[in-house]
Amino acid sequence: MPLPTVAIIGRPNVGKSTVVNRLSALQDAIVFNEPGVTRDRTYKPAFWRDREFQVVDTGGLVFDDDTEFLPLIREQAMAALAEASAAIFVVDGLTGLMPSDEEIASWLRQHAVPVLLAVNKCESVDQGAAQAAEFWSLGLGEPFPISGIHGNGTGELLDALITHLPPANEIEESNEIKVAIAGRPNVGKSSLLNAFVGETRSIVSPISGTTRDAIDMVVQHGEQTYRLIDTAGIRKKKNVEYGPEFFGINRAFKAINRADVVLLVIDALDGVTEQDQKLAGRIADEGRGCVVVVNKWDAVEKDAYTIYDHEKLVRERLHFTEWADVIFISAKTGQRVEKILDMVNIAAEQQKR
Repeated sequence: MPLPTVAIIGRPNVGKSTVVNRLSALQDAIVFNEPGVTRDRTYKPAFWRDREFQVVDTGGLVFDDDTEFLPLIREQAMAALAEASAAIFVVDGLTGLMPSDEEIASWLRQHAVPVLLAVNKCESVDQGAAQAAEFWSLGLGEPFPISGIHGNGTGELLDALITHLPPANEIEESNEIKVAIAGRPNVGKSSLLNAFVGETRSIVSPISGTTRDAIDMVVQHGEQTYRLIDTAGIRKKKNVEYGPEFFGINRAFKAINRADVVLLVIDALDGVTEQDQKLAGRIADEGRGCVVVVNKWDAVEKDAYTIYDHEKLVRERLHFTEWADVIFISAKTGQRVEKILDMVNIAAEQQKR
């Protein structure tokens, strides 16, 4: 069986990403003082005593506002809860109980998933119990005073959590191929990921910078398991302001480093740009396997020779990855998408040599 999942739920800016980083011991979730920075479901491995699991960082839940990404964030939080073995509901011990906390608690009570209540930002061990006391009224059992920053109280929270998770000897090893989906903003990386998994796993939107976290998804194809990493769009750093998207670009390079094979997604309408060339160079420098995926092929006017002409141009412009297979697809219609993972298998074998 796969690793059990623990969903981290809460309103914006209660410190969910900090709690995730504390539980997983990875400084990978974006932590930045702006509500809504974590918008997609982001998975991190964690363990406590004899239990291994993955924590899922979700966007800040807001029920009474349908502007911008908020309805999509709700969808992602609901999807995370649906696959979770348990949930940790994070509230803010500094600001105290808020009406939005009561809304989320009411929503959580409608689900069968066990819920633990973590009162974050209780930096003082002496005052933590007093800060947490008012949250008994949510009706979700004992509130655990914790500090995501300093780690206070997380041991007690984890001791309670693992009673809902299976022992390690029930979890099988996974021989998965790690695949990073990389490319400039809006070339269709998120749409490609969704075409693979058949659900809206990451938020698909025409706005650059929508996918700000490196988002993992495990899929099965035949006998092989793949971990797909949907990375933030690669663009020139000087064009990105310091903030969430800046962090996402740095994370995208880390995702490439994590991968066995990189799917370099290129926009068929734009052709190979200078940024695509730099990204291909980065993949080659890291020694990763590569498949060049030319997306939006459905939008190109073509005749019997078009695909051969385009492939020749792509290979000329990406000469430092001449060993990589090239495939022309439409993530929107699903054209040739099913062939990509077969190419990934070949690239992964070549990368091992």
